[in-house]
Amino acid sequence: MIIRWPDEAWASGNRCMTEIGFLIDMDGVIYRGDSMIPGAGEFMDSIRDLPYLFVTNNSSVTPEMVLQKLQSIGIVHSRKEHVLTSALATAEYLESIKPGFSFYAVGGPGLHKALEEKGREDTENPDFVVVGEGEGLNYGSLTKGINFLLRGNARLIGTNPDLTLDGTLDGKPAIIPGGGVLMAPFQAATGIKPIYIGKPGPEIFRQALKRLGKDASSLFMIGDRPDTDILGAVETGIRTILVCTGRYSCSDPYPPDIPKPDMVVDSIAGVNVSELMKILSIQVEPKLSD
Repeated sequence: MIIRWPDEAWASGNRCMTEIGFLIDMDGVIYRGDSMIPGAGEFMDSIRDLPYLFVTNNSSVTPEMVLQKLQSIGIVHSRKEHVLTSALATAEYLESIKPGFSFYAVGGPGLHKALEEKGREDTENPDFVVVGEGEGLNYGSLTKGINFLLRGNARLIGTNPDLTLDGTLDGKPAIIPGGGVLMAPFQAATGIKPIYIGKPGPEIFRQALKRLGKDASSLFMIGDRPDTDILGAVETGIRTILVCTGRYSCSDPYPPDIPKPDMVVDSIAGVNVSELMKILSIQVEPKLSD
């Protein structure tokens, strides 16, 4: 089932678009837990020669871990360059504002690896305290981070503001703590407002556009969360498709304070790439003023 909202976004733009691209969330869109969502494999096969990125707020995973997960469910043609995590986006952002930056990180292996590829770890006087998902938050790491922020010159960076993420527990779908929850004690203790890099913030979307070499008007964001996937993409000018196989159910009332997506589908199986390409090929004639 496809539901279209009465939104002029389908016909926006003044030039013919010839190539479509996709930004795709994963958990709740491509898979749930350790199982592929029906139709996801066929969809990925249909776009394998088109520009696309998996864009995830989960900073605890490395691109290699993401690919291993995808391969385990049967999606085998994606490569590292198809993956953009909030950890990678955070490292890229920090390098752009302070080349050769130093950091103190609290989070999983994906965060540490991404930061180490762009900067250097510093447990004495870091430029940034960076907080993301994964193990690492304890009394000791919290104490160090607080002191770097209050007694040093460190700035506070969060990979994403999510209170929870979709994940697995004992191989089953589960809700896991997000970056926003792990950030909370640092913010409460210092009174410092962090800079967040992941969805729905604009930075991760800007990096996605740069990676694909596309402008926003030729892309679709496919996600399962109105508050991150849809909100962030809309504010970046990217068209949006909301699936009902994750956090959002088609029977749920849509959040009134979040812009509506361009399309709502039961699952990614309902996304017709040929139809979307036809929509982007519509050239809108400019209106003449009276």
